[in-house]
Amino acid sequence: MADERQFQSQEVPSEELEKKKSAIQSIQQLGVTNVPQLESNIFCLPIIGQVEGHLVMPPQNKTTKYEHVIPQIVAAEQNPKIEGIVIILNTVGGDVEAGLAIAEMIATMSKPTVSIVLGGGHSIGVPIAVAADRSFIAETATMTIHPVRLTGLVIGVPQTFEYMEKMQDRVIRFIASHSSISEEKIRDLMFRTGELARDIGTNVIGKDAVSIGLIDRMGGISDALSELNQKIQANRGELLQ
Repeated sequence: MADERQFQSQEVPSEELEKKKSAIQSIQQLGVTNVPQLESNIFCLPIIGQVEGHLVMPPQNKTTKYEHVIPQIVAAEQNPKIEGIVIILNTVGGDVEAGLAIAEMIATMSKPTVSIVLGGGHSIGVPIAVAADRSFIAETATMTIHPVRLTGLVIGVPQTFEYMEKMQDRVIRFIASHSSISEEKIRDLMFRTGELARDIGTNVIGKDAVSIGLIDRMGGISDALSELNQKIQANRGELLQ
């Protein structure tokens, strides 16, 4: 009997300790003591910070790792409980091939997709934003369109520049085919001088991104979710027929 009481007295502190550890982790990671949980038919895919590709970024950089994102997209596509995907962007850009891979996967999903640019959707974030069925941008959000850059050792030979030009063409064609902007207009914005202090290119804000046909609509998270829910309802009707 004494052993049983001793076991119980040891068990309770252990459970309390686990709860305290869980609460501390929640505060450290999310700034709250409890995490709101909701069974939803919508999958939220955040593209935050820098899109990390084949090279690992320094630990102080906020990154979105493409090897994490790609399995999530596959899982969302296969999960019958997920009926729609909302992509939240606040990114400075990053690896071109990793960003294009994510954009291609979003564009080829069978389920309804909606993207919203909050803060910034720069560089390779532009193809990811336009890859969704419907794209939104906040009034204060910005998008920077600039040529492809290479970092590290660059060999100045014609083959290098030809490779860069082909990569740039892939990005331009993708943006033009998934938005209302023309390839000529993208090139004009991409190679414009005088707008960016240390680079060529253009920075477009909210309504300007919509007026040039890059983004479909201005709006916030409620507008994006409302649009996505409408697409989900329409998709359900098509499946019933």
